[in-house]
Amino acid sequence: MRKILLVFCLCLMCQIFNAQKHEFLKMPKFSIDDLNKAKSAIDEKAPAEILYRSIHYRVDPYNGQLIKKYAYRIKIYDKDKSEDWLNLDIHLQENKSGSRETLTSVKANVYNLEEGKIAETKVDKSSKFKSKENKYVTINKFAFPNIKNGSVIEYQYEVSSPFMYELPIIYVELDTPSIYTEYVLDSPTNMSYHIDFTGSLTPKHQKVGEDFLYGADAKTYRFAFENLKAFKSEKFVKNNDNYRTKIRAELHSTFFNNGLKTYTSTWEDIRKTLWEHDEFGMQYKKDKLAKDMLPKSILEEKDELKKANLIFDFVKTSYTWNNTTGFYTENGIKELAKTKTGNTGDLNLMLINMLRSQGIKAYPILISTVKNGMVNLTFPNIGNFDYVIAAAELGKNIYLFDATSKQSKEGILPGRVWNSNGLLLRDDKAEVISLNNIKPSYSSHTTKAKIHDDGTVTGEYQDQDEGLLALNAKEDFDENPEKYTKQYKENFSVDFSDINSRVLDDGEFRSTMRFTSNNMIDNLGKRKIINPLLFLHQTSNDFDQQEERKYMIDFISPISKTKIVEIEIPEGYEIAELPKSKKIITDDKEISYSYTVERKGNKILTISEFQIASADYPKEYYPAFKQIWKVISDSENQVMSLIKK
Repeated sequence: MRKILLVFCLCLMCQIFNAQKHEFLKMPKFSIDDLNKAKSAIDEKAPAEILYRSIHYRVDPYNGQLIKKYAYRIKIYDKDKSEDWLNLDIHLQENKSGSRETLTSVKANVYNLEEGKIAETKVDKSSKFKSKENKYVTINKFAFPNIKNGSVIEYQYEVSSPFMYELPIIYVELDTPSIYTEYVLDSPTNMSYHIDFTGSLTPKHQKVGEDFLYGADAKTYRFAFENLKAFKSEKFVKNNDNYRTKIRAELHSTFFNNGLKTYTSTWEDIRKTLWEHDEFGMQYKKDKLAKDMLPKSILEEKDELKKANLIFDFVKTSYTWNNTTGFYTENGIKELAKTKTGNTGDLNLMLINMLRSQGIKAYPILISTVKNGMVNLTFPNIGNFDYVIAAAELGKNIYLFDATSKQSKEGILPGRVWNSNGLLLRDDKAEVISLNNIKPSYSSHTTKAKIHDDGTVTGEYQDQDEGLLALNAKEDFDENPEKYTKQYKENFSVDFSDINSRVLDDGEFRSTMRFTSNNMIDNLGKRKIINPLLFLHQTSNDFDQQEERKYMIDFISPISKTKIVEIEIPEGYEIAELPKSKKIITDDKEISYSYTVERKGNKILTISEFQIASADYPKEYYPAFKQIWKVISDSENQVMSLIKK
């Protein structure tokens, strides 16, 4: 027992000693060995590898600026598959009041091995150019020159920022393997940050405590990771970033001049902060302006739900989203009334204002969009959110609206909104609510075709979507009609003509077209071999993951998809044998599939349909999806023969 205890104590002392001797913020000296590396030891197939990565945030105790320092050294094994590392993008933020970040220094080099020696190429200022991502973000871009297979890229840059409340989120796990990655945050002792650390990885080295740094007493948070594998994404996941190990820090409190100031630390604190904010609560509490803007036909409606929907239709058709997210207004509803264009906050706070002006209980719901990542319910902070929608409370029911999409309806909101949770801000309390899309989406594909004696097939095809799928289709069409039309040929390898896409009176989005093809039939002597689903059959199994499933399976909404193909066969031909019908359903009736083929006179009718009853599923359902999609693939790839009499 004493020996075991002695060994344990020695191991513990070793770990403490190793942690103490580890040096943070010390980039190893560049070596020719880095250029001689032929492949990654972490993943020999990796096209690139992070040799060193350091993210260092510190608050300057003298001028109060947040100093952000980044240092990277990247090994390129395959240039053609390393696009993410061939350019450097540095984002600089600013706000309405004129506060802005500045790029204080940049140093970047590309190293190559030439005749056994190190050849260094410095990144010239001429390779830099700026672009404006939006009103508040400027991107400084640098192109790395002379990149080859075997090159090493090294860059360091520093940004001075006045924005020290919420620090940028840092993903520890990237799509590239990393030999060494570190995160360091140093702040004066009179500033306290809350560290949100999520994910499955634990640091190899860490130091959390107080120290004397940069001429002042400081709090330091230091985490280092070694030999990280590349993050593996999975299909049918809203946002794979939700599952990466990541670190985010937000200012919790300050103590200056013997005065303690705390920042948002509970959901209720967030509500109170926003309630009196000029660009949030003050925008929807004053309803006189909104009331005067509503047409008489809406004012005279007596039914509350009908009136809510009429107001919603008025806002989404009268005003246009500028594609900028955010829960604060960008211009304010007075300016929105003039320009007719605004961000998410402008449109949806205007909607809430108008609803409240008519005596309808209406409140904002803060959202983290799918792209922004899931809300960490254990870490209440305003930085979780980047979007706002409107809620109308009528009786015991809550109805949801989002005026950013002209195709949306009550309860049918854009896919970016459905991200599990939201923060409902009533006038007197904040409440975390579940946001799950329970309204099904429908997709139907109908083809009527005729086989001609010469082997050509002609016909008409109709693609119709309902619910969230219709909203997505309409938004894609509005964004680029030509690209939307081209997708049919690209997806089905069929030349379509007379393509007509439109919204129907009840909200469905329908596309109709004609086609002629001479490559759908294989002629074998007197036989004609054809798939009864023509170009609509599934060619691959989407659930083909070999490794064990790690993450939730997401579809954004329940889905029902139907394919109906009616084929008229030519005179003088008979059917040798029809494909076998198939039906499969899970015990809980959550997932089902059916496939039937039958002859009706001189026509063959094929119906293929699957239904997914919920918007998302735990990972344990993956084998069931894999089995059913194998049945779908097998069924839809059956063929039939036509024999000339």
